[in-house]
Amino acid sequence: MRVCLLASGSKGNSVYVETGSTRLLVDAGLPAIELTRRLASINVAPTDLDAILITHEHTDHVRGAGTLARKLKIPLLASYPTGRELAAITRNVQVVEFESGYAFTYRDIVVDPFPITHDACDPVGYLLESGEGRIGIATDLGIATRLVRDKLQRCRCIVLESNHDEDMLQNGPYPWHLKQRIRSRHGHLSNNESAELLDDLIHDGLEGLFLAHLSEVNNDPRIARHTIAERLRHQQVCSPLLAVGDQYRASQVLQI
Repeated sequence: MRVCLLASGSKGNSVYVETGSTRLLVDAGLPAIELTRRLASINVAPTDLDAILITHEHTDHVRGAGTLARKLKIPLLASYPTGRELAAITRNVQVVEFESGYAFTYRDIVVDPFPITHDACDPVGYLLESGEGRIGIATDLGIATRLVRDKLQRCRCIVLESNHDEDMLQNGPYPWHLKQRIRSRHGHLSNNESAELLDDLIHDGLEGLFLAHLSEVNNDPRIARHTIAERLRHQQVCSPLLAVGDQYRASQVLQI
């Protein structure tokens, strides 16, 4: 099992996931040529990809999805409402639609798309389970609902939103309406909120934790890492690899 954040932030997001016989992208929010370059940086040929899973229709998650899927002749997997929203970019692309809240099998992976709160038509997080274990992906969260907490239990690896530092957002340059949107139940999780969620997810099998979707304006990777590292330091259950996503380069690869 391998996991890598190819890109993470307000300008583009994509997660690479590899299990025994399947290679996926979760979101493709960079231009296709840049996604190809970042895959090459972790020694993955784009022609090895089997599918692209989409969390929601915002541009920073789908910018290169249609082009890459067309070029590679691989399917896009999206919920029914999200698939309709993507119609403009998915011409001549196979779109496999699913219903949020209902698990299905794709190759050797059980894909469990669970509803999250965000200002999109039908946003989902993903629980991906194979013979190698479970990977949880939850970004663009307005709030960490009980369902989110339940779905992310017992994962070997979690990709978790840590979007903003609350003080930086409050005192930063964004207009008030945008600050309110980010802080709302349909916005994004702060570093502290992610740390609180992590309290419910720690177990002895957690081997990797990726902090994702950091705001370039309202967060600092050092603050995000410190906030989560402090929470991990005060427990003796597990010692996961802690990686912080970056907008401009692929993260380290977790191989477990």
